[in-house]
Amino acid sequence: MNLDLKTHLSNIINDSIQNVIPISGGDISQAYKITTPQVNYFLKVNNAPDALTMFQTEAFSLQTIANTNTIKTPRVIVCDSFENSAFLIMEFITSKSPSSSDFKVLGAQLAQLHQCNSEYFGLDQDNFIGHLPQQNNTHKTWLDFYSYERLLPQLELAKEKNLLEDSECPTTACIKRQLQPLFENIKPSLLHGDLWSGNYIIATDGTPYLIDPAVYYGHNEVDIAMSKLFGGFDESFYEAYFSEYPIGEDTSARIEIYQLYYLLVHLNMFGRSYYSAVSSILKKYFT
Repeated sequence: MNLDLKTHLSNIINDSIQNVIPISGGDISQAYKITTPQVNYFLKVNNAPDALTMFQTEAFSLQTIANTNTIKTPRVIVCDSFENSAFLIMEFITSKSPSSSDFKVLGAQLAQLHQCNSEYFGLDQDNFIGHLPQQNNTHKTWLDFYSYERLLPQLELAKEKNLLEDSECPTTACIKRQLQPLFENIKPSLLHGDLWSGNYIIATDGTPYLIDPAVYYGHNEVDIAMSKLFGGFDESFYEAYFSEYPIGEDTSARIEIYQLYYLLVHLNMFGRSYYSAVSSILKKYFT
């Protein structure tokens, strides 16, 4: 780490920094554990042009979830920039491998989060999914929100990147026609927005924490769809969750359609290795 940045951070936390230890923190930002004589902190640093905005929306998302008093998030200490880098300092959560009972608590608390509702789908600010912009313009119906704010922007980006042909991408009319029967009577729930296995922590005392959220109000099954896409959640998680939100007749179809969004994001971020999964869902539901 840059010595000037280290000095700057020490002044911010008003404590001497003993160690700055690089740790795994995802593909987007550099991540560190900062140790001081009294407290440990988690630090993210990024020098991309939109890094400060990205960290600001992350901090907002963390606080939005924390404000529900349903499930914990790490406390944000400061979000700012220094010279050519943006940074986000948070409480450091010492974690452990989750047990079945820990997953049960996580599932129950996620269900409580999803009981936080709104009159609209979306959010009053945009944010990011990975390093890609995620627009959250508000809509009265889930069909309009998911069509215009999720699928269509990612399909357009995939075409711009020559990752999908125009002929492979359904029209707006086709998307809405096919999804209408599956999207009836859906109410807005506050979502984590990017709930894969790297975005929860189980603290050493068993307390679940959510990290790296991309919040908005949407269908609760979106978080479940993402949790199932890459695995990493125990069956007790789903048992606890579905005891509050029972599986519906069309849940399995919707989960695939919600996974399409995340697969499109991965296609646009990481390239053609995700093409076959995207193509399969497009053909199944939109041809």
